Amino acid sequence: MTDSVILVDAHDRQIGVCDKRDAHLGEGQLHRAFSVHLIDSVGRHLIQRRAAGKMLWPGFWSNACCSHPAPGETVLDAACRRLREELGVGASCRFLYSFEYHARFGVIGAEHELCHVLVAQSDTVVSPAVEEVSEIQWLSRAQVSTQLADPAAHFTPWFRMQWRRLLAQHHLFDTPTPQA
Repeated sequence: MTDSVILVDAHDRQIGVCDKRDAHLGEGQLHRAFSVHLIDSVGRHLIQRRAAGKMLWPGFWSNACCSHPAPGETVLDAACRRLREELGVGASCRFLYSFEYHARFGVIGAEHELCHVLVAQSDTVVSPAVEEVSEIQWLSRAQVSTQLADPAAHFTPWFRMQWRRLLAQHHLFDTPTPQA
């Protein structure tokens, strides 16, 4: 895959392609992204600590997998690909909703994404790619909510936004049937 992201307008229509790093510099350019929430069969959520080498929010906790589809790739295909690449997990993803957000990370850069939020279910043993993930935890919904209630806790801004909406508006635990 390339290191390019798909630039989009507010309606998720492609308006160009840009180098991934360039899309995150300064105020950031609006681009297509996705976030996958991975849940196991007993309802625990996988959260991951972003690797120290990440440009934005290194060492922060977030949902299982976040990334960008490559030009010509669908969001669902990209999400399945990145679950395999980042976590060694093969699972089907189900689309929940999309939202646009903008978050700055000091003077380094920003996320400005039209983010597609997905959920997947798997009991596969997770094998994180060290360049992406430094640590993982499986937590209950209550445990995640308790940790996120601490405003000083180091969680990515998109995860905080998504979690509130998932609990308020979506049946987060109505996950796809496990893959054989």
